Amino acid sequence: MSQAVIDARVSGLIGRFYEAAADDTLWTGIAADISDTLESTSAVLKLHGADDDIRVLEHTDNLRMADHQQSWAANWHRQDLWVERSARFGVGCIVTDHDLVSPSEQRGSGFYQEWLRALDIFHMVGAVFPGGDGALGVLGIHRPERAGAYADADRHKVSILLPHLQRAFWLGGQFAKAAAHRALADETLSRIDAAVFAVDARCRIVSANARAEALLRAGLHLFGGRGRLRLADGALDQCMTRQVRACVQTAQGHAAAIGAALTIPRAERLPLTMIVAPLPPSALFGPAATARPLALVMVRDPEASTLATDCLRDLFGFTRMEAIIAADLAGGLSLDAVARRRGIGGATVRSHLKRILTKTGTHRQAQAVALIARSVAGLNKDCAFLP
Repeated sequence: MSQAVIDARVSGLIGRFYEAAADDTLWTGIAADISDTLESTSAVLKLHGADDDIRVLEHTDNLRMADHQQSWAANWHRQDLWVERSARFGVGCIVTDHDLVSPSEQRGSGFYQEWLRALDIFHMVGAVFPGGDGALGVLGIHRPERAGAYADADRHKVSILLPHLQRAFWLGGQFAKAAAHRALADETLSRIDAAVFAVDARCRIVSANARAEALLRAGLHLFGGRGRLRLADGALDQCMTRQVRACVQTAQGHAAAIGAALTIPRAERLPLTMIVAPLPPSALFGPAATARPLALVMVRDPEASTLATDCLRDLFGFTRMEAIIAADLAGGLSLDAVARRRGIGGATVRSHLKRILTKTGTHRQAQAVALIARSVAGLNKDCAFLP
């Protein structure tokens, strides 16, 4: 194989490492390419963590084990003589089997007799490296005895690949953490019982959760025309705009006076309430993830249905009707109002309330209402938000 072809293969592998860092499905097939580049028969990428936790991330097909062989393979991955001695030799050092063990010692070891020989492996070149979160990353490249030992030229190729592989592992871990953070933030916003907007200094909407989008679709008190968050009441809209600008300045690191909150009146209904808070760049997530500071606008509806009755039944052992009445009471309705809404008598509602008190271990209606209203039943993302 010409040097130009080898150099092209090494460069191509390095590019694939970084592509796989961004999309871990792209690690598939990389072990085979590493093996081919080193004119070998097998290769493995794995992580050795604490408490004998072994994760084989990618390997060539000849290292694939049938289901009945999995425990056997896991045992020898844990007792990998080469990994143990490579770690003592030096993390990040390129080693071959000859650096770690003599041919006669290797042949007499259980590692060879019960593992390597079955796989037709005798020679190795590779390294161990920091794998993140205290784990030890392992790159092992192998060939049979008849193929001959690895030479300095093979060490050199691995020495070129290893820093990029290590960097790709680190980047992949960072991307995974960021993705988990975004997923957590998105799921939290989908469940919070408030409409949440991320807006810039001109009140242009950068991101909004499902309740916020429902509020905009209703178009009664808040609007999102031309991508800008606006209030129907002109004076309140100006007040909100001032608060947003002050919060963006604060998010930029400048001291600014921030208004506490706003009340948005509704005819013959309880008002919506709004609060505006700074959203610094370090706190951004999802579609709002930019370098610019923003403001967080949160709106709550005191009349919104935010308690999942199925969840209340699981939490407290309520019957279906008890859960419905409990949710009504936690939503601020009186006993008489519940009776009118549900088309039942007041005595029936009071009877249900007694059982609700018993099942929640409370002694007064106010205690039961506080417990139910602040329970995790309010974290149901499918509850309605009624503007």
